[in-house]
Amino acid sequence: MPINPSPATPVRSPTAVNADIRALWAAGPLSPEGEGRYRELLVEWAAAVRADVVAAA
Repeated sequence: MPINPSPATPVRSPTAVNADIRALWAAGPLSPEGEGRYRELLVEWAAAVRADVVAAA
């Protein structure tokens, strides 16, 4: 039976992460640093969505 480790950091809601993504893009085109932050937020958003699906199941 596979064991799923708990995340090292608490998972924020997809809504909260999405708000950060929208704020990042609101300033216009992303800088290289902004692109890195955007990638981090996408990974966090995906984890938050998965957590919501698991919690709903």
